Amino acid sequence: MAVPVAFFALFFAYPVTAIVGRGLKAEGDWQFGRIGEVLSRPDILDVLWFTTWQAFASTALTLLIALPGAYVFARFDFPGKQVLRAVVTVPFVLPTVVVGTAFLALLGRGGLLDELWGVRLDTTVWAILLAHVFFNYAVVVRTVGGLWSQLDPRQEEAARVLGAGRFAAFRRVTLPALAPAVAAAALMVFLFTFTSFGVVQILGGPAYSTLEVEIYRQTAQLLDLPTAAVLTLVQFAAVGGILAVHAATVRRRERALKLVDPAQTSRRPRGPGQWALLGGVLLTALLLILLPLGVLVERSLDGAAGPGGYGFGYYEALQSVGAGGSSTFLVPPLEAVGNSLRYALVATLIALVIGGLAAAALTRRAGRLVRGFDALLMLPLGVSAVTVGFGFLITLDKPPLDLRTSWILVPLAQALVGVPFVVRTMLPVLRAVDDRLREAAAVLGASPLRAWREVDLPLVRRAVLVAAGFAFAVSLGEFGATVFIARPDNPTLPVAVARLLGRSGELNYGQAMALSTILMLVCAVSLLLLERIRTDRSGEF
Repeated sequence: MAVPVAFFALFFAYPVTAIVGRGLKAEGDWQFGRIGEVLSRPDILDVLWFTTWQAFASTALTLLIALPGAYVFARFDFPGKQVLRAVVTVPFVLPTVVVGTAFLALLGRGGLLDELWGVRLDTTVWAILLAHVFFNYAVVVRTVGGLWSQLDPRQEEAARVLGAGRFAAFRRVTLPALAPAVAAAALMVFLFTFTSFGVVQILGGPAYSTLEVEIYRQTAQLLDLPTAAVLTLVQFAAVGGILAVHAATVRRRERALKLVDPAQTSRRPRGPGQWALLGGVLLTALLLILLPLGVLVERSLDGAAGPGGYGFGYYEALQSVGAGGSSTFLVPPLEAVGNSLRYALVATLIALVIGGLAAAALTRRAGRLVRGFDALLMLPLGVSAVTVGFGFLITLDKPPLDLRTSWILVPLAQALVGVPFVVRTMLPVLRAVDDRLREAAAVLGASPLRAWREVDLPLVRRAVLVAAGFAFAVSLGEFGATVFIARPDNPTLPVAVARLLGRSGELNYGQAMALSTILMLVCAVSLLLLERIRTDRSGEF
């Protein structure tokens, strides 16, 4: 456990603490009065209120739309089910910048709705809510549907034999069993939407700002570190509370239920009602998930060969610097693809080492301290990535850790986000390994390292590949920290997309769509490969 603790202490706790200290210290003394001053400002209260209510609204809307999908995937068997499961999961691994860009192409100026009916929803809260549902649909389907598929349907059937109606049997038998999974999914959706950055930054415009967006604005644009520090503490406290409740619901879900093989619970739909439900879920997947992604691809080709035509002109423009008179980049934007792949590969390796060691330590130890460490590993998913990125710049600037000009800064920041996925993927598999196998290896003289290599690794190899895939996908799309630390001559794909969208002109817009399409395809291919190798025990994600 020493290596993961040291890694998180040096590259997470130290930068975050330093940035908060700079904001709340004056002449060596802590100025806690600034907390009250900041939190009493009307503009900050508006940000806190919007952050909270949009997270609640996004969570409720996601549950409303995704729970029928969870039931369909849990109980129905139909052609193309595995492909559809992979398709609905694609948005979850997409960078938020791509999600924002896709919905901008659908709902924004010159988007599909604007062209057909003159309707624009960008810079409205509806665009943000729909994008959040798009992004988190798979969280509910995976978390709730995964448990639902393992609940024995005979319990509900027995209740109906005893006279309970269909709804009463569901309410008294199935719903209590599903409650921990629904709560866990709702908490994760709330966490992701509460800390939303890229989606709000692109779709919300200046009228809407979450805590994460406001931290970025106060840090990068206004250089107001005291306000940024206070907002970071508020977000840290909120995320800590959410993760504590989430951990409790997960433990309850693991302890309380006796589960069956999912293959025993799924069957072909029967009757017009079930076929209509399946059709509704397929229509939802088409409109909510495939339509925005399809429009994104179409916009990357639209007009590239002249008015009204389609071509690869925007993709070709990515190969040159200053195409169309733009000076957005010091290098051809297409180089961002190679940069992102290299950074993501290094970040994946770091995340696998740190996350694998952490998962192994959590498997072999128990107690309150270990559970606390388990929860701390999830903090990078919720703590402001903007704070981490800016913290890197002001802390890792002196020997022996003068890394400000080093390329390794980007993979380190990306690995912080990848480690929680590695831990959550590998931990259930490692806990399923029989301890007697390790004990037998030790009796035969194997060291702990060799026992892990000879016993655990062969059993968890597939889970390691799944963990690597998730770490690669989330590293590829990391934006909040990378936007601070990526060098102008080595931009990543999300940073390049954001820069292009920040400049006017049809060519810049088209290139942003093209880069987003490339990023989407890379993430989608990674996920499809994961679906082929993942196991039923391959963690929560």
